[in-house]
Amino acid sequence: MKSFKFTYGDKQYELTDNNCSYILNDEEQPVEGIELAKILEMLEQHEDVYFDVEYYDEPCQNCLAGKGSKNKHFKFLEYHFYIFSKKGRYVVSSISKDYADTSFNKLLKQRLVDNSYIASLIVCVECGEYSIEIEQCEV
Repeated sequence: MKSFKFTYGDKQYELTDNNCSYILNDEEQPVEGIELAKILEMLEQHEDVYFDVEYYDEPCQNCLAGKGSKNKHFKFLEYHFYIFSKKGRYVVSSISKDYADTSFNKLLKQRLVDNSYIASLIVCVECGEYSIEIEQCEV
C-alpha cells in the first residue's frame, strides 16, 4: 500500500488509501490513467511538498471538527500540483521526476501534451482525512 507522510506543526500526517474520502476527477474532461497510488508515489518521490493552511465554509465530513462550537470557517491543509495529459490520458505531472528539466510550454510545443489540470490535496488538520480534486485549467 502506497502512502505519503508529512509533518505540519507538531503533528504527523499519513495519506493512504484508507483515509482518502474521495477523488474528484474533472467532470467534463476527466484524466484517464491517474489513480490514488500514482499520486501518493509522486508525492513520496518529490522533495518539495509543502502544505498551506486554507479555510472552508464547511467542516470535515469525517470528524466534523469545529462544528459544535459553531465556527464559520474550518481549517484544512492544502497542496497543489499540475497534471498534464494528451488526448485525455495522463502523461506527466509537475511533481514527477520526468518533469524536472522541462515545462508545460515545452511539452505543448513538442506536442507531448495538450491539456493541463490542477490537483488539490485537501487534508483535515484534526483527523487527517483527505480528498483530491482534479480540475481542468484553461490552456
